[in-house]
Amino acid sequence: MRIDDIDQQIIALLQEDARYSYAEIGARAALSAPAVKRRVDRLRAGKVIKGFTAIVDPVAIGWTTEAFVELFCTGRTSPTQLSAAAKRHPAVVGLFTVSGEADALVHLRAADIAGIEQALERLRAEPFVTSTRSMIVLSRLID
Repeated sequence: MRIDDIDQQIIALLQEDARYSYAEIGARAALSAPAVKRRVDRLRAGKVIKGFTAIVDPVAIGWTTEAFVELFCTGRTSPTQLSAAAKRHPAVVGLFTVSGEADALVHLRAADIAGIEQALERLRAEPFVTSTRSMIVLSRLID
């Protein structure tokens, strides 16, 4: 799919605030609201825009503690298996396959250290996890 400068501008505006109306986007991109809608529909159909979401402040919902956990897994654990397991644990807010010694990196958020510990114990109970290495986040410098 070909993306032009106007498409990129629309994408940037939607990333800034997905609640902008087509008229607001059009005013900034020098397009009519119907023209913006047609472009957004095309971007959605082309899977460039996968969806719209709300960004929640973790502190506002009480998730003030976070950790990154390196997962070490048995032989041929697939990314699909990792993803399915992560979705069973609400404290998992990010999951990445990585290079290096670990097989995956998990980002956890919880209300406190006890919540992180519970999430970590549940992750360790997954049948393919052989060991973990954890790092508690002290402060978030860049978001």
